Amino acid sequence: MENSKEDYKIQSFDPETQNLLKTALKDPSSVDLEKVSSVIVEQSLKDQVFSKEAGRICYTIVQAEAKVNNGSIFRRNLLNRLQQEFQAREETRSRSLQEWVCFVTFICNIFDYLKVNNMPMMALVHPVYDCLFRLAQADSLKNEEEVDCLVLQLHRIGDQLERMSAQRMDDLFFLLRDGFLLEEGLGSMARLLLLEILEFRAGGWQLSDTAQKYYYSEVAD
Repeated sequence: MENSKEDYKIQSFDPETQNLLKTALKDPSSVDLEKVSSVIVEQSLKDQVFSKEAGRICYTIVQAEAKVNNGSIFRRNLLNRLQQEFQAREETRSRSLQEWVCFVTFICNIFDYLKVNNMPMMALVHPVYDCLFRLAQADSLKNEEEVDCLVLQLHRIGDQLERMSAQRMDDLFFLLRDGFLLEEGLGSMARLLLLEILEFRAGGWQLSDTAQKYYYSEVAD
């Protein structure tokens, strides 16, 4: 059986790219790190499973590079690519909802994994917030895939984000509350997910056992 820590979900790549990534994970100084960051970002935009794993791969490469020569070439290239994708986010959303949801999952995953002195990277705080605010707009709240993405990300990094900017989290939740109460045309699943995340934050980023049973039995049904 494969060691799950070594299984970075890279089987979907062609053999040459798998080899590039495996080398980058062990000896980043021996490969083109700009190419590695591009490969990871591009795959994350089209593969939802990989977009959830990519933060772990990036973290491992960053750690390996820092250990070998105290370098940060990979992280710099990764942030540059993220910035390009972030600036094109509206075009991405118009072109492909799936690609947009993958991008949000990816940037939140990177925010979760990549730390500087055990703190999230400041460069990512506002871009991540901007993506979540976009998911909280009326047109997105009518789309179950986007609501699902929003709620998943808030479960994962909401408490960390709130520590970085409580004011923006308050503003985001005002939008979500108003969307839940006032927006017509929300599907029943979107309403349930929004109610759950409102309660989740109100409970200090956790759900009571009763609420957990209620929401997850409803989702299962």
